[in-house]
Amino acid sequence: MALISEHTEPDTRERILVVAERLFREIGYQKTTVADIAKVLRMSPANVYRFFDSKKAIHEGVARTLMGGVEEAAEAIATGRGPAAQRLRELMTTIHRMNCERYIGDSKLHEMVEVAMEESWEVCVAHMERITQTIGAVIAEGVASGEFEAPDVPLAAMCSCTAMMRFFHPQMIAQCANKPGPSLDHMIDFVLAGLASRGKAAKR
Repeated sequence: MALISEHTEPDTRERILVVAERLFREIGYQKTTVADIAKVLRMSPANVYRFFDSKKAIHEGVARTLMGGVEEAAEAIATGRGPAAQRLRELMTTIHRMNCERYIGDSKLHEMVEVAMEESWEVCVAHMERITQTIGAVIAEGVASGEFEAPDVPLAAMCSCTAMMRFFHPQMIAQCANKPGPSLDHMIDFVLAGLASRGKAAKR
């Protein structure tokens, strides 16, 4: 059995999360136990609990990693170059694409997301706050350049996220996949039209 001292604490925590995510995908979120994770890592369940105080903490760690990837991609686009509208479109499209790739095509991992959303895990709340802040940063730059008109940028960011929820929220993406409604591009067009400065909107 591998000794826990062979690895640094951050490394061991990362290994636990990597194995947990793999097992969630292979046998399902609900069926995966701490004992299963420990067995793959060749350590005792007690050692796993040295790094995560509960099974839920491991699950939240996996969710944080998955959601963190989306956040990083969104922030990279937000801080890039180009018109605010162009960046906002790319940002929203990327969030939708990554959430589809991560959860919708993987029923077992989607199971974890459903539980996380239903129980309102702190990691989910923090994720939506970070995405909203990132969108708000792009809107603020658009306002500063005269491209957008939004007297209350935080409110505009929240409204934009709410409008895009059908394309951001994993459960809603799955539930609405085959239902009539606007396309992703149509909804982004709607959001951008609402943000556009009145002068630019009048010229269209």
